[in-house]
Amino acid sequence: MTVSYTLKVAEARFGGFSGLLLRWRGSIYKLLYKEFLLFTVLYALLSITYRLLLTQEQRLVYAQVARYCNRSADLIPLSFVLGFYVTLVVNRWWAQYTSIPLPDQLMCVISASVHGRDQQGRLLRRTLVRYANLASVLVLRSVSTRVLKRFPTMEHVVDAGFMSQEERKKFESLKSDFNKYWVPCVWFTNLAAQARSDGRIRDDIALCLLLEELNKYRAKCSMLFHYDWISIPLVYTQVVTIAVYSFFALSLVGRQFVEPEAGAAKPLEPGQDPGPALGDLDMYVPLTTLLQFFFYAGWLKVAEQIINPFGEDDDDFETNQLIDRNLQVSLLSVDDMYQNLPPAEKDLYWDEGSVQPPYTVATVAESLKPSFLGSTFNLRMSDDPEQSLQVEATPALARQVPATQTPLLSHFLGAGAPSPAISLRNF
Repeated sequence: MTVSYTLKVAEARFGGFSGLLLRWRGSIYKLLYKEFLLFTVLYALLSITYRLLLTQEQRLVYAQVARYCNRSADLIPLSFVLGFYVTLVVNRWWAQYTSIPLPDQLMCVISASVHGRDQQGRLLRRTLVRYANLASVLVLRSVSTRVLKRFPTMEHVVDAGFMSQEERKKFESLKSDFNKYWVPCVWFTNLAAQARSDGRIRDDIALCLLLEELNKYRAKCSMLFHYDWISIPLVYTQVVTIAVYSFFALSLVGRQFVEPEAGAAKPLEPGQDPGPALGDLDMYVPLTTLLQFFFYAGWLKVAEQIINPFGEDDDDFETNQLIDRNLQVSLLSVDDMYQNLPPAEKDLYWDEGSVQPPYTVATVAESLKPSFLGSTFNLRMSDDPEQSLQVEATPALARQVPATQTPLLSHFLGAGAPSPAISLRNF
């Protein structure tokens, strides 16, 4: 199920995000802890090998290799490559969510355009909205592993009530090498045309509006299918993955503590005690390197999780719940709610000129805030009444108005110099 923490961050307060750091489900810790432990263990093994198992000559060679790896790691433009990639993936993730077909607009048009309180009218409206839901189920079966596990075969779709046995035979009799999620949409258009000829849809404008909403719905189904078909180019994903893994493979060796180079210390003054050779601080636990791994590798894990949001990760889309919601809401709107209106009554403010809904004690202070009337509403104008007179704009009158100056140029041009705009125009 999608992890929601919107209520926890409803107010900006001290340490507002701190409470989210202790969550496990949907967290970066759950995604990254295996890679983090592997990196830590490998770093510790290399450190122990250098400190305890190598001879002095081998340490010198290892130190040269470590310095080379450290310099080489800085040549990888990891922040640029990874940041651009994650931005692309996040934009694609949100676009896929907005492409999920929802029947809300279509069901409202069906309820308003397809008439008849008899059995035939009810059957017509429910069939139309069922075809729309069937199209979304078919396309979600093609892109979502959760939906496919719920409806592994067309028989499961029939048993769920989205399709009848006769419709299944019609569907399977159509021979096509491509995905046939669009077939229910064609059934919808044919049934709508038949309803128009039978007078259930009373005019062509209503039929046109109904088909327009269906086309928007079908377009979302098509876009969802194409997002699954056309992925981010594999070469880009490979480049980013290789860049991250290469950076930390070099960091495993390059960020190790090594003995300082010979002659690295500063020249000594006469009579000064040489003391121990100065070099990098020996940090047995490389905190900055581990933090860098956590940030960069965690960034890559974010892209890995949301590049396909139709899987079974913690933050993937709840497609099965969307199917349940869409079917229940759409059937309710075109059947039980068809012409089932509450009586029209006078509202509470019928005889009041100035409407003011009540506040609770917790929110009454908001009623004292002034309404926003525009950014220039409180602009202080000139007190000279002559400046507010309305006149007809003529070139002769414009030449009588004193020329304005820019503050910066007026310092160089002098107090009586004309404005830069006039000077450039004359030039």
